[in-house]
Amino acid sequence: MTPSNRSIKKLEAEDWLVWNVESRIPRTNITKDLFGFIDLLAIRGEETLAIQVTTASNVSARIKKCTNHENIGAVRDANWRIEVHGWRKKRSEWVCRVVDIS
Repeated sequence: MTPSNRSIKKLEAEDWLVWNVESRIPRTNITKDLFGFIDLLAIRGEETLAIQVTTASNVSARIKKCTNHENIGAVRDANWRIEVHGWRKKRSEWVCRVVDIS
């Protein structure tokens, strides 16, 4: 299971409607994120949540990627919450570190 799939499962358990908005460019190993930094988009009631998903060891790099991106201001102005999810295996269980960078 990928980190994105783990985040989808986690968010759906919290009653979010989640969509993977990251696309893979055909015949390459390149992916393109929504607005340049969003992997998943989730809604719940009047809330909108944008998520960048990674492994736990890459959380700080992804925070830097998102906070330095030219489009983050527009997403914040739209009052979307922005989180980075970092996954790691602790013993036999997957654990998610959630960092709010809204």
